[in-house]
Amino acid sequence: MSKLDYKSAGVDIDAGDRLVEMIKPLVRSTFRKEVAGDIGGFGGLFRFDPKKYKDPILVSGTDGVGTKLKIAFMMDKHDTVGIDLVAMSVNDIVVQGAEPLFFLDYFATGKLQVEKARDVIKGIADGCRQAGCALIGGETAEMPSFYPEGEYDIAGFAVGVVDRERLIDGSRIIHGDKIIGLASTGLHSNGYSLARKVFFEHLKLKVDSFIDEFGCTVGEELLKPTRIYVKTILELMKVFDLKGIAHITGGGITENLPRVLSEGCQANIKRGSWNVLPVFKYLQKNGNIDDDEMYRDFNMGIGMILVVPDKEFDKVMANAERLGEKVYLIGEIAEGENRVIYV
Repeated sequence: MSKLDYKSAGVDIDAGDRLVEMIKPLVRSTFRKEVAGDIGGFGGLFRFDPKKYKDPILVSGTDGVGTKLKIAFMMDKHDTVGIDLVAMSVNDIVVQGAEPLFFLDYFATGKLQVEKARDVIKGIADGCRQAGCALIGGETAEMPSFYPEGEYDIAGFAVGVVDRERLIDGSRIIHGDKIIGLASTGLHSNGYSLARKVFFEHLKLKVDSFIDEFGCTVGEELLKPTRIYVKTILELMKVFDLKGIAHITGGGITENLPRVLSEGCQANIKRGSWNVLPVFKYLQKNGNIDDDEMYRDFNMGIGMILVVPDKEFDKVMANAERLGEKVYLIGEIAEGENRVIYV
C-alpha cells in the first residue's frame, strides 16, 4: 500500500502557502496605522484607541455575496466579487454611524485554484481600501468534494466603531422628514436567483449576450460591483443630522426602510422620483414581474436611503453629489404604520 498524504486526499498545503505569499502585498495595501500585526498570525491584531471616543460602541456585520457568484463562475471573472463582499458588510454597519475599522474574509472551495483565489482577495482588498478599513485576517478552506469543481463560496466580517451619542438608529425620525436615495450601480448583491432565472432560463441568454439597453453584455451588467457608501456617509455625518439610514439589500426598499422607522412613522415613496436603471426595467418586462415583487426583490436603482430633517435635505443632497453620489429626493415621512407606501 502506497503512503497516503494530505495532498492525495485533496488538500494541497503548498498551494495554500503560495496563495498567502501572493496576497501579502494586497493585504498590506489595506492596513491602517492601528494594525499591530502582519499577515500569517493566528489572529488579526488591531490597536483600538478608546480615548478618541466618549462612549465607544463596536458595531459588527457579516454577509456573503449569494448567487452573484454564479455569474463570476460563468464568466470566469473573479476580481470584483470581493468588492461586493466588503460592501455588503461595511454598508450594513455604516448605516448605524459606525466607521469600519477592520475586515476578515472566509474563502471555501473544493480544490484551491491559487490564481482564482488571488483574484477574489484582490477584490476584497480593493473594497477595503474604498471603505477605509483594514483586511487583518482570513481563512482559506480547501474541502475536497464539498463544492462543485471550479466553484467557491465567500463570507465577510466587518467591525466598526461609533460614539454612543452619534449612533444612528432612526428613533428621532418624525413626520415631515425627507427621504433621500443614493443611486445603486445595478443589482448590487441581491435578487440574483430571480435575475438568473429570467436571463438564462426564461430568455435563454448567455453571459456574453449583448443587450442594447445596458450598453454591455448580460454578464458585465450582472457583475457590476456593489457601491460602497462608507466615505460619503461618514463625511455627511460630520455636518448633517442623518436621523436614519437604510442599506437597500434583499427585500428592497419595501422591507429595508421600515427597519429604521420610529414608531408611528410611515415612509411615502414617490414612484418616478429617481432613475430606475435599465436592468430593472428589462427584468420586469421580460420576466413579467409585478411592481410589488420588483420592489421587494430588487433595489430598483437605490442602494442607500437617508432620512434627514426637512430644513437640511437640499444641503445634504448637494453635498452628497459633491462627494460623487447620484442623489434623489424620493419621499417623505408621514404619520402611519411602520411601512413603506408607494405613491
